[in-house]
Amino acid sequence: MKKVIVVGGGAAGMMAAIAAADSGAEVCLIEKNEKLGKKLFITGKGRCNVTNAADMDALFRNVCTNSKFLYSAFYGYDNQAVMAFLEKAGCPLKVERGDRVFPTSDHSSDVIAAFQRELKKRGVEIRLNTEVEAIWTRMQEADEGTEKIRDFGNGYKVKENMAFAAVSLVGGGRISGDKGIICTGGISYPSTGSTGDGYRFAELTGHKVTELRPALVPFNIEEKWCGKLMGLSLKNVSVTMSAGRKCLYEGFGEMLFTHFGVSGPLILTASSYYHGEQDAKLYIDLKPAMDEEQLDRRILRDFDENKNRQFKNSLGGLFPVKLIPVMIELSGIQPEKKVNEITREERRRFCGLIKKLPLTVAGTRGFEEAIITRGGVSVKEINPSTMESRKVDGLYFAGEVLDLDALTGGFNLQIAWSTGYLAGSH
Repeated sequence: MKKVIVVGGGAAGMMAAIAAADSGAEVCLIEKNEKLGKKLFITGKGRCNVTNAADMDALFRNVCTNSKFLYSAFYGYDNQAVMAFLEKAGCPLKVERGDRVFPTSDHSSDVIAAFQRELKKRGVEIRLNTEVEAIWTRMQEADEGTEKIRDFGNGYKVKENMAFAAVSLVGGGRISGDKGIICTGGISYPSTGSTGDGYRFAELTGHKVTELRPALVPFNIEEKWCGKLMGLSLKNVSVTMSAGRKCLYEGFGEMLFTHFGVSGPLILTASSYYHGEQDAKLYIDLKPAMDEEQLDRRILRDFDENKNRQFKNSLGGLFPVKLIPVMIELSGIQPEKKVNEITREERRRFCGLIKKLPLTVAGTRGFEEAIITRGGVSVKEINPSTMESRKVDGLYFAGEVLDLDALTGGFNLQIAWSTGYLAGSH
């Protein structure tokens, strides 16, 4: 019986361990935290958006990086397979707005408990509070017909004809195996144990790691007035992000102002299309259901109903209370000016501001606030049909450690389940 060592007990790691056990292997699952699924526990605000029930075209459409690489993974273990697995494992599911799938209980702990039961049922050895220090490989010496073990944690240079042999542990000790699967996640939410170990293992075994950036992350904004709106949530607004003449993103939904800038579902999605452009701007359409002509007529109607009022006291029907002082300041119209004295040109400029409220992007927040990591082990060096390394025989990678990322809505977890299953079953 072959022995498979899975490093990392998150979504991809637990699925890989189960798939490997179902393939007849003896499996050892190593997790450096005190429990499995620590990041899973906090996903979806503790509810765990396990996948998305959309069709296959939508799954691929919502993957931002290297979607074609996932063809075998998604078709080999799709969203319906994930849902069937969890239901059978005793975790009932429900589908919500946007085809997002959650446990019926709204508790991520039920998802983790289901996986723990399935791991136990298959006899998977689970080692908690155990941290891997390095990956060892076996180099086939064709001319001598002998095998040599090399520790990649000690500066050994990569050579050809390598195969996975073992992992060495922090504090001493080594676990040998026939195959190894690296499922250590990215470097977002480092408090959950995602500290980039897999990237180090990959580089030391000769793999390229692409540039790492925080993804699905809030934006820092230059305009100081953003801070005055801290805590204000805007629903049913449109956001456009552009750099120069290039449109990077357009979307509709909900956003949130913070002390540093903007966040919320719409903004997190926009961040997946931001690549550090120096001249990036966000434009908020506060009234997307109306074009400028319709909006102008609406404002005229409001002004007519408040014709003897000052400008600052006539906007209650247009904006949330917290937003009114900011819109007055940005409009350039004197707050005390009577609405019947506002010129047509001033009103037109005000309409333009409402339809295109500008924000200057000063970059994203850090990995501590990012839901996922963009970048990772280059998929050019991974076999998409098996998740096996093209450089080291018997060494596999799955989940967020790979250069794969998607939008919010359960798509990133689907990548973890699909790639984990593919790696484990091979």
